[in-house]
Amino acid sequence: GLTLHLRHDGGVCPSGVREVPQEVPDEEWEPSQPGARHPHLWVPDTPGDLVVVDTLGVHYCNLACCNCPGSPDPHIQLLGAGLFPASTVCPSTVFTFKVLDDFLWDNVECGTAAMNYFSKLKRITSNVFPHLVPDCYRELLWVARIWRVLKLLKWNGFEHDPRLVGLGELVLFCLACPHKGVNLDPEIDKDIWKYSRTIIMDRNFKAKHMHDKKPHDQVFLMDGKGYMVGRKRYHDYLKAAKDTPERLDCNNHRAVNQANAHRHKLKATGIGGCACAPHGCFIPHSLVDFQKGERYRIPKPARLTAG
Repeated sequence: GLTLHLRHDGGVCPSGVREVPQEVPDEEWEPSQPGARHPHLWVPDTPGDLVVVDTLGVHYCNLACCNCPGSPDPHIQLLGAGLFPASTVCPSTVFTFKVLDDFLWDNVECGTAAMNYFSKLKRITSNVFPHLVPDCYRELLWVARIWRVLKLLKWNGFEHDPRLVGLGELVLFCLACPHKGVNLDPEIDKDIWKYSRTIIMDRNFKAKHMHDKKPHDQVFLMDGKGYMVGRKRYHDYLKAAKDTPERLDCNNHRAVNQANAHRHKLKATGIGGCACAPHGCFIPHSLVDFQKGERYRIPKPARLTAG
């Protein structure tokens, strides 16, 4: 079959082929393997085989890493070839940069979930036998999250910058609002009050989030670096702040009723934050989760960070 040679412009490495550790299959996630398969869906049994996920489908190929002295690790060589490995230890599944960009655009513009997107790729690979295509849905979830953060780091100037990312520095604020030193010169525009910002607060009670089944396995890649406030600081504030239950006679006051309701299975019952009034753009590091509706102590960190 096809052999993918890394480095040397796609040629054979003069120092031989480096042995790549093989990943032990996870029985919990291993799909069923029916006996009859179409030839292009046969699973290769040779060492070093690679599953390549592209916009044209899921394919198999053999992997030949460079073995020259001083050559980087296999996962770095794969990145140099435009392939994003699902593992840095035993890379056996890779995604092309093209398919990752395509998934991000589909997710943003069309609201396509990862499961639906990969189902489309399986249909492209084999429209008759999509269940025989290797299931890389779990790997797509991992890689897409990392790819999205890497793109944000690049777009916001942290590609080759060794400094740490500050709070809210991976997202942008409204470009039309006044920014001192960007579109507002304090030396020329003496009447600063004319360019003051008008901030409003908004919330969404439909954005619910359930408790994680394995919270110890969660890795937060953008904790406080995007629109949401820092997780630790926010939880410390909630533990220290006092909240007085509020009750009204009106049974249609949804915000107060939700504040007093119990949501044992939900980690968050909604989100809220601050935005600029003229254009509706959210302010970086100003969105918070609602645990029991719109209580007074919860939106306060959003107002403080937005100010």
